[in-house]
Amino acid sequence: MILTLTLNPSLDRTIEIASLDRGAVIRAAAARLDPGGKGVNVSRALLANGVASRAVVPFGGDEGRQLVRLLAAEGLDMVTVPVAGRTRSNVTLAEPDGTITKINEPGTALSPAELDTIADAVLAAAQPDWVVASGSLPPEVPADVYARLCHRFAEAGIRVAVDTSGPALSCALGAAPALVKPNLEELGQATGRPLARLGDVVAAAGALRAAGARTVLASLGADGAVLVEECGVWHGRAPVAGPRSAVGAGDAMLAGFLAAGGRGPEALAGALAWGAAAVLLPGSRMPGPSDIDPAPVVVGPPDPDRPLAVPFPAPPIASPITPAPAPLTQHG
Repeated sequence: MILTLTLNPSLDRTIEIASLDRGAVIRAAAARLDPGGKGVNVSRALLANGVASRAVVPFGGDEGRQLVRLLAAEGLDMVTVPVAGRTRSNVTLAEPDGTITKINEPGTALSPAELDTIADAVLAAAQPDWVVASGSLPPEVPADVYARLCHRFAEAGIRVAVDTSGPALSCALGAAPALVKPNLEELGQATGRPLARLGDVVAAAGALRAAGARTVLASLGADGAVLVEECGVWHGRAPVAGPRSAVGAGDAMLAGFLAAGGRGPEALAGALAWGAAAVLLPGSRMPGPSDIDPAPVVVGPPDPDRPLAVPFPAPPIASPITPAPAPLTQHG
């Protein structure tokens, strides 16, 4: 079973518009409301494809109760943890050419006691094969929280996949997560390197492995993805015609990777097929078997000189890669 943990879940409203004109009254072509948050999306993608998963979801306020109702309506296996604050709401404006404008609320602070209760809920679940700890951190939650959770879950013999960004990612590396899944921007920010070619991506992923991550799955948008692990390095692509929404595509990619075994070129191919399918769907809807087509996926050795379609320039300041702290306190 794959268990997901989302510290900052959300209600995600996606509004399809003809174009984004500042200061104008814009008529929506369509709108939808989905449960959101990176870990929540991973569990939703797994559910859509019949893969056993359970989501640990903190929730608060009317928005939180609505989030739980939406997840229950989808039939998601979940453990809900009530918290004092209010679950956030996000808005995505989607244009016909695939341009996405996102407005994300910061979320609500979680107290140390609430964080401990959430970690206890993970450990109380049936022993999972993986715990996916993912997404942005709520306000006032320390950047080392994923590192602490990695320590605690690893002590229980659970493999941890981390999908986050900035200082939270840099701190998590020192806790030796089994897998990290940065996108191109997150990879560049974590290493402080410009990324213009596939060889740059492979080298940056190697730097994350040297800092502690065992496997790095780097999603590169139109350039596909790169997988760097102990036994090899692979690059894969899945061409997409007419992308509709990239919201949640990285989460679907991570779900596909774990569903396909979590290692090697076969898992990379699964990740790319699931991610490409998600891009063709509206809002943050997750793809099911009828949406996923593995035929266009191509996986092989990376060409280090291949230029990226959208290179990442050198960031002004890289997030420092720091050693992980002690785990969160476990209450008896």
